[in-house]
Amino acid sequence: MEGKSQTKQERLAHIDFRLYFLGDISRNDLKKRFGVADAAATRDLADYKKQAEGNLTYDPQERIYKASEDFTPLFDYQPERVLSALSQGFGDDQITIHKSYIPCERPSQLNKPDVHVLSKLSRAIYNQEALSIKYRSVRSGLTERVIIPFCLVDNGLRWHVRAYDRRRDQFMDLVLTRISDPVTPKDPTPLEHESKEFDKQWNRIVELEIVAHPQLEHKDTIEMDYAMEDGVLKMDVRAAVAGYLLRRWNVDCSKDAKLRGDEYHLWLQNRQALYGVDNLKIAPGFESDPL
Repeated sequence: MEGKSQTKQERLAHIDFRLYFLGDISRNDLKKRFGVADAAATRDLADYKKQAEGNLTYDPQERIYKASEDFTPLFDYQPERVLSALSQGFGDDQITIHKSYIPCERPSQLNKPDVHVLSKLSRAIYNQEALSIKYRSVRSGLTERVIIPFCLVDNGLRWHVRAYDRRRDQFMDLVLTRISDPVTPKDPTPLEHESKEFDKQWNRIVELEIVAHPQLEHKDTIEMDYAMEDGVLKMDVRAAVAGYLLRRWNVDCSKDAKLRGDEYHLWLQNRQALYGVDNLKIAPGFESDPL
């Protein structure tokens, strides 16, 4: 890519990114993203094709370029940046380059998703298609499954994909780093009951009322930390991810706020709102003190 201007490289990187992780790109995508005219968008696509002719094919009916089966990315991708772009939208800078304006430090992640697996998953989500995978679990070991993924979920420690699992015949979360060998099945069309509209846990919204833990001497410090109003932080969350949030922030979910330790600054005062929520085994104090 030497000799290309920075803005030109950003547009080529955007084409490469969309093809790799979403499976298609059109002139309108470039026009909306960069504010360029038709002619410039056409030149960008032609320039990309010169760089990687085998990466894309043109569909005249949909008037869109699609990633080929033999797609090989022109750029190197870091999983963290890809996940950030997919979950928060495309930034103004090239997806493969990131430089902070001031010194920044983040704790290292112990596990990182495979970029090839991530590209297959994101395409399946974007195109609302099924995906054949191999999956390893602690209980079942290695199994083959067909899933219908519809959303990536960051639980604060690792990434999951929310999907309908035909092997288990239910909606569930699958850990990204446990997925391998993703392949599009012969018929990738999902059945009606496999769409996210039928995922009760995903579509149910619960309101959590989180307060400073009663064990604390200076509760006003925590109330300021979390911008609580009248001493309460109210949050609407999907039932499917409620357990993740409560664990990530060490929210004591026991009846009488009986958990002790420096890590417990918060208590869930309306634990009755969790009735019927599935993934509460990971919520602090809930399993030992059920509703």
